[in-house]
Amino acid sequence: MFNILMYLPLGKVPETTCQELWQKREIVQIVDVRSTQEFKHSHIEGAVNLPITKLNESSIQSLGLDPDQPVVTICLSAHRSIPATRRLAKMGYSVTQLKGGMKSWWKNSLPCIEN
Repeated sequence: MFNILMYLPLGKVPETTCQELWQKREIVQIVDVRSTQEFKHSHIEGAVNLPITKLNESSIQSLGLDPDQPVVTICLSAHRSIPATRRLAKMGYSVTQLKGGMKSWWKNSLPCIEN
């Protein structure tokens, strides 16, 4: 049965803080669901870009994520990453979203790749 609520940026999903992600950055897979342009402007090293507008089971599988490694989803302010987190969880991944998104990452002055 199709559940439209799964794809809306409503409600809560498990979260990871910036500090937790920074400490675990070597062992987590980071999926940035912002637009390609946003990603190119600034992103966390090691992140892969899969815009939320292209998010589906096939595009997720094409990323080659390791199902045994935790995943953290990221967007600008932790809204677009909600449906991505739900979708990945439904596919069996251990997934959280970055609390506060990239805005929080930048506010904490953590390093990123900038163009």
